[in-house]
Amino acid sequence: QVQLVESGGGLVRAGGSLRLSCVASGSIFSINDMDWYRQTPGKQRELVALIFSGGGTYYADSVKGRFTISRDNAKNTVYLQMNSLKPEDTAGYYCHTVASRVGYWGQGTQVTVSS
Repeated sequence: QVQLVESGGGLVRAGGSLRLSCVASGSIFSINDMDWYRQTPGKQRELVALIFSGGGTYYADSVKGRFTISRDNAKNTVYLQMNSLKPEDTAGYYCHTVASRVGYWGQGTQVTVSS
């Protein structure tokens, strides 16, 4: 069983920054790839960023150059640094991982960017 707990969301003006955190427990964190997804009402959840267990990363085109995903294996934590935020970044942000071929999600943290 894996538990994921996100934090760090909030209300910010366009151009501002936020850092999201996701603390994982119940698994061998260092061997898991970790993802951040986001979702707005009526839309499918979309992949924002991914960090592999080896440290490689992937970003959606819409956030490339503005968002940075990182991990601290000693703290079982993955981060999403979000800079130059835009109103279209407004969404619920969810941490995700797969362990033993089972997908796990956190409860989400809301990010709202005002224009």
